Amino acid sequence: MAAPIVNAEYLKEINKARRDLRSIISSKNCAPIMLRLAWHDAGTYDAQTKTGGPNGSIRNEEEYTHGANSGLKIALELCEGVKAKHPKITYADLYQLAGVVAVEVTGGPEISFQPGRKDSNVCPTEGRLPDAKKDFKHLREVFYRMGLSDKDIVALSGGHTLGRAHPERSGFDGPWTQEPLKFDNSYFVELLKGESEGLLKLPSDKTLLEDPEFRRYVDLYAKDEDAFFRDYAESHKKLSELGFNPNASAAKACSDSTVLAQGAFGVAIAAAVVALSYFYEIRKKMK
Repeated sequence: MAAPIVNAEYLKEINKARRDLRSIISSKNCAPIMLRLAWHDAGTYDAQTKTGGPNGSIRNEEEYTHGANSGLKIALELCEGVKAKHPKITYADLYQLAGVVAVEVTGGPEISFQPGRKDSNVCPTEGRLPDAKKDFKHLREVFYRMGLSDKDIVALSGGHTLGRAHPERSGFDGPWTQEPLKFDNSYFVELLKGESEGLLKLPSDKTLLEDPEFRRYVDLYAKDEDAFFRDYAESHKKLSELGFNPNASAAKACSDSTVLAQGAFGVAIAAAVVALSYFYEIRKKMK
């Protein structure tokens, strides 16, 4: 499928969709599943084969019925309402925008969003997403395949500060934090505390303490929320743009806006010069 033309009109629709998403996420408390949708659409990327990634393919039954995507039909249906109002926006952009808004609405960092992703109907094979039952070696294998780093792995794991696991979807049950609708660094604080009654720690969470490099970031983020927010915003942006090079038309739209603004400024200056010249001539004649 062709990439969208990211002009001023497209950017206006993105802003409208952002407002609609903010309203839906706030009213339905669905930030966690919207964030999960964005991650799972993007997290299939393979940097070597240039396949998968944030291309909207998760909307297809072939992919959303993958075991790791259990329950995401709820988020897909919520996004359909927004898509119906803003049909020009690609599914790929819509799902990643939903993830960005989900973080912001729950108090997390502002994440830079660049539209222009094109949709695909080609679904990746099942098994590309992280397995919550496995250890740090598996996490590295999955995230390195995407082209992400150790810092990205730990920062993105901190997204588990939102939401809870559902046994009918994953076989696990419970929230990771005391306030599962608040985006903060409490995931790391709780992880360092060890087992806590009523709170979940997956094998893929606990393994972050087993590797020295991962543990270094866990310690940092537990004591410095600003550092976590900074790194999370950076890692989330990287994840949301895997395999995506911002469309040249997006840059052109910004350039056109600048040219228009400069042109308007130039016209205003010219008009002012003409007016001053006119008044100068009038005054000369009056002397």
